[in-house]
Amino acid sequence: MGKLYIVPTPVGNLDDMTFRAIQVLKEADLILAEDTRTSGILLKHFEIKNAMQSHHKFNEHQTVENVVKRILAGETIALISDAGTPGISDPGFLLARECARAGIEVQCLPGPTAFVPALVASGLPCDRFCFEGFLPQKKGRVTRLKALSEEERTIVFYESPYRLLKTLTQFAEFFGQERQAAVAREISKVHEETVRGTLAELVEHFTANEPRGEIVIIVAGIDK
Repeated sequence: MGKLYIVPTPVGNLDDMTFRAIQVLKEADLILAEDTRTSGILLKHFEIKNAMQSHHKFNEHQTVENVVKRILAGETIALISDAGTPGISDPGFLLARECARAGIEVQCLPGPTAFVPALVASGLPCDRFCFEGFLPQKKGRVTRLKALSEEERTIVFYESPYRLLKTLTQFAEFFGQERQAAVAREISKVHEETVRGTLAELVEHFTANEPRGEIVIIVAGIDK
């Protein structure tokens, strides 16, 4: 029987790639990639020439059974996403679950993920936190925000730059304008930036400064 490796890849700087991640990808019989074009650039940079197959949210339900069969037959398969750790707001959970159910060893390498550096650099408490990822766009969004308004732990969100201002405005409405927060963007990239302040101050800042790049929002829990 083979093994499934879940391999984190850099969220920005290619130097964040670990030696072990490179070794695993070079030794794998097959690399599953969220976007083969994006991952092709990464693999070429590290001179990894192994076979690659597309594995994303639109086809994972159709491909997972065959992947499990290949691992059971003895192949070692590595899963990567466009950036960061697969399964964290990216495809990965379904394959990991089905492999575990089939008795296959699933090993996730430690490595890059955007929310950890954003959380630690925010200046907000990070001893206890909850990760929400992307909020629902429509159905269930208000219900979720109402529930989170009473959350005592620091809350971590992912957001698109195109929706950031709308989301911060909603946070101010549901959590209170004076709630402390931080917006981190372009983690590990040239234009990395963390903006800290109250939700009202962040709304004001990003009204005047158009947000760009990948976004992580850190919101302080309610102070009881």
